[in-house]
Formats: sequence, C-alpha cells, structure tokens
Amino acid sequence: MSEILSQSEIDALLSALSSGSIDANQLKQEQTKKRIKVYDFRRPNKFSKDQIHTLHVIFENYTRSLSTYLSAQLRAAIHMDILSVEQLTYDEFIRSIPNPTILNIFSLYPLDGSAIMEINPNIGFAFLDRLLGGPGDSISKARALTEIEQTVMERLAQKMLDYLAEPWSSIIELEPSLDRIETNPQFTQLVSPSEIMIIVSLETQMAGVLGMINICIPFLVLEPILDKLSVHYYYAASNTKINPENVAAIRHKLENTQIPVKVILGRSVITVKDLLELSVGDVIPLDRSVNEELEVTIGQHTKFLGKPGILGNRISLQISQIVKEGNQDD
Repeated sequence: MSEILSQSEIDALLSALSSGSIDANQLKQEQTKKRIKVYDFRRPNKFSKDQIHTLHVIFENYTRSLSTYLSAQLRAAIHMDILSVEQLTYDEFIRSIPNPTILNIFSLYPLDGSAIMEINPNIGFAFLDRLLGGPGDSISKARALTEIEQTVMERLAQKMLDYLAEPWSSIIELEPSLDRIETNPQFTQLVSPSEIMIIVSLETQMAGVLGMINICIPFLVLEPILDKLSVHYYYAASNTKINPENVAAIRHKLENTQIPVKVILGRSVITVKDLLELSVGDVIPLDRSVNEELEVTIGQHTKFLGKPGILGNRISLQISQIVKEGNQDD
C-alpha cells in the first residue's frame, strides 16, 4: 500500500518547495529511481490481489445473506459491512482477538482442515440476549459461555455457516459444519503460528451494539482451489451455472401469474365545467371510429389490437394484430 501524507506533511512539503530547500527536479529524479520494497520472508504474501478481491466479492454476497437471516432470526435490524480482507499469520490473528471470545471452529468439506469464525463477545452476547428473550443488550465484562448459552450459540453458528455455501457455489460446493466452540484463543491451535491465514472482518451492528465477526481461513485449506479464486472465473461460473429445477420453478410461477389486461374503447378530453354538468343520458364522443381496432394494454404498454364482439353472452375482443416494441424479439 502506498503511503498517504497527512495535511501537516503536505503543508511542510509545499513550504520546503517554496523556500527552495527542496528541489522539484531532484524529487522527479528520485521518483524515476527503482524503489525498494521491504519483503518479510517469515511472512510471505501467498494470496494475490486478484484472489483477495475475489474473496471480497464472495464475502460481500455472504454478508448480504447473513444480515438478512440474522435480522429475521433476531427480529432486529442487523447491519453488516466488510471492514477488511487481509492475510496475516495465525499468531498475529490469535494475538489480535480478546480473551475470552467466541471461537467457532468449523470445517469446509470437501476441503481439508479447519477454519474459525470468531464472534466478538460484545456482539455475541447481544445475539444471545436477543435469542433468549432479552432486548439485545451486551455484557459489561467478557466471560465464558454457560452450557445453555453454548448450546444456543452452536445452533446459531451452524445456521450462520450454512449461508457460506451459496456464495462459494460458483467455485466449489461446500458443506460447512461446526466442529466445536472454544472461548480461549491460546488453547486453539489449528495450524502453526507462522501459517498464513485469510482474515475477513465483518463489522456488525445491532441497535446500539457494535462488534466484529472475523472469519479466519488458513492458506492450506484454500490451496486446492487457488486457481479458481479469480474474479473472471467467479463471474463466468456464476453466469453459466443454471439449475434446471430453478428454471422450471420460475417458469411455472411466471406462467401462472395473473396479469391485468385493459381494452381501451377510446379517449376524450372535456372541461371541468362539462364534467360537473354531466347527467344520466348524456353522450361523450370518443376519438375513435366504431370501425377502428381497439387497443389492448398490459401495464402501460399497448401489446395488441383487436375488434370488439360477443362470444356467447359475454362482450369479447378478437385479437387482430400484435404490436411489437423495441427489441423485444432479441
């Protein structure tokens, strides 16, 4: 990431250029020189920018689905935003989260290994309070879960993990499954401390309670599908993947949808004075001849022309022409 200058640093730079203590030509020459980037071999970047961007897209879809589910489940407005998607070592992640916290250890079959969904106690206990009939308040001091709270959290966490399957379906069919819940990060050793992890931080808010939900997936877990973690592949797979059952269901619903159809006998323009003086037996002339075809409208658009008549004991209209608009045949 390029460095961003603060306003004070910008003012100091402009002042130095004005006074002549810094030469603008010298600055240009410095920019043309090769820049040296610091690289830490103990913490290599294993995920490319394109792969991180793809993960960002996947978890954006996940965030939308998850916030909708939580809002319905908790009967409260839940707002979730992706704060960051970055790669850290496992040791850095463990040291960055509080103790105790709510660590949901889960697997992503058919991928090998385990991952973590860490729910900050501030928002986690607010969820539990809401599920147990409370207003959704958090606790003042973090503590471990009771047996009842752990059972409730296990059910909630599994449902939250279930929503991971859909956004990943364009890349791989996953079956997320909760293995266990831990509260002490120091006793949770999934991989070696130096192993690179992808950390997705979701800022979550319910009423006045704000907290973080962190999803931590080791590089070793995602390594078999790294070649598919590209934006081009993700959208291409999303567009080509068509479920015949879904197509049939959509077709069935569309074919049985009721559509209002109107037949326009004619139109006329009158004054408000004439409208107020109308009485039984008055005749309003229309802008259409008795021999002209009538317009058949669906919504606001004219789709057919037809001739009026009688079928049995009912007034009817016979379609005589189909009106085509724009590129509806394309």
